[in-house]
Amino acid sequence: MQSIKDRVAIIGMGCAKFGERWDAGREELVMEACTEAFADARIKAEEIQAAWLGSFVTSQGGQALAPTLKRRIPVTRVENACSSGTDAFRNAAYAVASGVYDLVIAVGVEKLKDFGFSGLPPTDPRPTSVVDPEQPPPTYFAMMINRYMRAYGIDYDRAKRALALVAVSSHHNGSLNPKAHFQREVSLETVLNAPMICKPLGLYDCCGVSDGCAAAILTRPEIARRYRDDYVLVKGMGICSGDAYAQLRSDWDFIHFEENLVAAKQAFAEAGIANPREEIDMAEIHDCFTVNHLITMEDLGISPRGKSIEDIEAGFFKLDGGFPVNTDGGLKCFGHPIGASGLRMIYEVYKQLQGRAGPRQLKKIRRGLTHNVGGGLGVSTAAIAIFGREE
Repeated sequence: MQSIKDRVAIIGMGCAKFGERWDAGREELVMEACTEAFADARIKAEEIQAAWLGSFVTSQGGQALAPTLKRRIPVTRVENACSSGTDAFRNAAYAVASGVYDLVIAVGVEKLKDFGFSGLPPTDPRPTSVVDPEQPPPTYFAMMINRYMRAYGIDYDRAKRALALVAVSSHHNGSLNPKAHFQREVSLETVLNAPMICKPLGLYDCCGVSDGCAAAILTRPEIARRYRDDYVLVKGMGICSGDAYAQLRSDWDFIHFEENLVAAKQAFAEAGIANPREEIDMAEIHDCFTVNHLITMEDLGISPRGKSIEDIEAGFFKLDGGFPVNTDGGLKCFGHPIGASGLRMIYEVYKQLQGRAGPRQLKKIRRGLTHNVGGGLGVSTAAIAIFGREE
């Protein structure tokens, strides 16, 4: 199998303001992100040859994007749970790498606040036998941190404080980002004393629900050089759809995701990365709940098993730490408009690699990683992408 490394370049990106966007419909959010992307790439919408739309809840397919672009071009809707945005980007990237298209756009959008749900909207409106137990996401992520504590002999107070440190760090980063939903720092005391959602996860351990959109314009490197010098290259991508391992097997340990391991192996192989802790400089991860920070860092090989809590306590993942995570505030500060999250993560890595991340800008950045997981208990899909500049 061939690698996609250095065969696809990003020449423009845009990101709408995330939040409770009562002032804008889905089309306005798409226009907001795409307008910025076109201006960033210094191209016109008429130059786009094909588009991919990542969206979890829309029922219109490509029609949700075509009117905004005001073009009659191929538009493919991609839905892959919480990895929808990254998968839309992946499909667009492989279309460019194949040589079928020269200039394409990938867009991720969701307008969740219009549904009136405090959590994720239902994915299947059809009536069922109603024999499955109700399992809102906080319940099974709470099970994971409880299992994590037992597996590694970590007491409740230490685990609770480590999760709180993750939230504090994310909110600090988000306070520096004008596009984030939540832009206020929170103290460790505030997080520890917040209302309990599902023990031990409190209010600040859970991401919010929001509206948002992000877009990326892709081409090949030889074409990218005509538009700009600071284009960003795709170094590797991996995606894995699960086989219901957690539901069907009695030996799942609740402290790792098989899909993460498979997707990471694919992406690292394509990018030629043997030691991610040393060879990657930042990550935008799927922090739907703070416990997922611990799990993801270990699944990606950034921290040894059972040791990510030590890295958190040492400040290793902070903005000024050895491996900054969620430099833009992550899902904790942006919320999780499902189809938009993956491309929003890519937007942050893109800006960091170009040195255009403002007060969040890292001093050292060669490669950055984005990570999504989605689905039910045990996860159904994971997507990882690695980006860098010309070496």
